[in-house]
Amino acid sequence: MSQETLTVALLTQVFPQESDWIRLTNVLAEAKEQGAELAVLPEIPLNPWSPVTKVALDDDAEDVDGPRQQIMSKASSSVGISLLGGAIIRDPDTGARHNTALLYNPSGSCLARYRKVHLPEEEGYWETSHFEPGYEPPALITDLPLKIGLQICSDVNRTTGFQLLGAMGAEVVLAPRCTPAETYERWRLVLRANAVTSSAYVISVNRPTPAPGAMVGGASVAIGPDGGVILETTDPMALVSLSREVVAGARTGYPGYLKVFPEVYAEGWKRVAGH
Repeated sequence: MSQETLTVALLTQVFPQESDWIRLTNVLAEAKEQGAELAVLPEIPLNPWSPVTKVALDDDAEDVDGPRQQIMSKASSSVGISLLGGAIIRDPDTGARHNTALLYNPSGSCLARYRKVHLPEEEGYWETSHFEPGYEPPALITDLPLKIGLQICSDVNRTTGFQLLGAMGAEVVLAPRCTPAETYERWRLVLRANAVTSSAYVISVNRPTPAPGAMVGGASVAIGPDGGVILETTDPMALVSLSREVVAGARTGYPGYLKVFPEVYAEGWKRVAGH
């Protein structure tokens, strides 16, 4: 595995039934055979999209290291590939349910858990009826060939997380999502802007359209740190190769070289928090 490049499989597929879970291992094996070192799944890929209604189902959620997490861990370790998945996880202290992205290494160890912060509440996306927002900022993950950051879906539209990750040195931000086809152009715009302003690759894998007329759909996408779209696809699997050299080049050009002022931003956010 090169320390300067990372080959990523965008898997526009979900595995919402227990009978689907064995298929995950087969899909990951196929991705690795094609050269992938990291596979990225959509938002909560082993769950049905329950926020289509306001009724939260208890069996959609699980404890830390629950059954869906074990399936993802075993799948990544049996194939020997890194995996970005997700689950609805109950907080062991509060019992609150969180939409959580999970990054596994090729040994099946969970490198990072990130809780979605920004939750919509509208037709087809009644998420505040299902989850509580996370209250931890994103962290930098340095265990893979390129430095990784995590965001989830609507976090993309509140861009502070991308700015933090870029300032931390993230070279790739993974942003699994579940979005409707009719708003894709807006998502594409903001994903490209986030890539430019954080000087990082952005990989966003969408859930596939479950049925004609469904409120979920639109492409999965890989965007370079210059904002250029490298890959745009609704195929179940597509691969892209990412390079540290490309990120370094973006950070020596405009706007990547611009200095960041964390103390200024922190003071501004303190004033917002104080109101």
